[in-house]
Amino acid sequence: MEAIQTVGLTKYYGKARGIVGLDLQVEQGEYFGFIGPNGAGKSTTIRTLLGLISPSSGSAQVLGLDVRKDKEAILARVGYLPSEAAFWSGMKVREVLRLSAELRKADCAAEAERLCQRLQLDQTRKVDELSFGNRKKVAIVCALQSCPELLILDEPTGGLDPLMQHEFFDILRERNEAGATIFLSSHVLSEIQRNCRRAAVIREGRVIACDRVEALAKTNAKRITVRGRIDLEGLEDVRDLTVRENGLSFLYGGEIKPLLRRLAEGEVEDFSAAEPDLEEIFLHYYEKGGEEA
Repeated sequence: MEAIQTVGLTKYYGKARGIVGLDLQVEQGEYFGFIGPNGAGKSTTIRTLLGLISPSSGSAQVLGLDVRKDKEAILARVGYLPSEAAFWSGMKVREVLRLSAELRKADCAAEAERLCQRLQLDQTRKVDELSFGNRKKVAIVCALQSCPELLILDEPTGGLDPLMQHEFFDILRERNEAGATIFLSSHVLSEIQRNCRRAAVIREGRVIACDRVEALAKTNAKRITVRGRIDLEGLEDVRDLTVRENGLSFLYGGEIKPLLRRLAEGEVEDFSAAEPDLEEIFLHYYEKGGEEA
């Protein structure tokens, strides 16, 4: 059974596009990435999956349950971390965590204590007094303390310092190894590349690519860095050219012999050719709509 399955899932806000014709499958136990910048449709997808907003058309199931008919049953089995969380004013951290557990009719005190220790979260503080990063920690504990079988995380690391980000992803890895499904929505490509096995790229409300992360990052292009001078005029398949004080950097997807001739004709002190990183591949998907690089 899939943890998440959508068929033609569409959401419009009046005439404004949310998501269009979304077909997505996430297997139980997967660590799945959902890639896209702000406004691409990531949060709309998540809120539709959770039954927080109704789709305009299409269908979606979460843990085998229909998002239109079974919202409460879905929410009982899913841990959701929104990109921004709001809490009742005047409450202490421990009171927020207790309320979250009571809404699930679960005793989460022991797990909440472990998570707070790992994330260095003081339960005696009032939420009004917390920094954005510490409020994010409260939301993380609320989402994880019941040990749900599916975690849906929307831009989860905003506000966390690097040390806490590392600890957070250690916790997610442990949960995934224990059998939980992770659905990680982010525009931080390094998070997806380091942690997810498969990912989908969403562009203007549509999924334009879905594959293993390694396959999404595979391209014929190379990142060429040159120290010295080289004339690139008329050389095809040159993209993302950056002129530096002592040379050039660019993506090159053409035949190697024309490039080597240009290098030989120039005044080149040194050069290197490397695989582009996922950030560059991601930009390619958005600029070209997912065509082969």
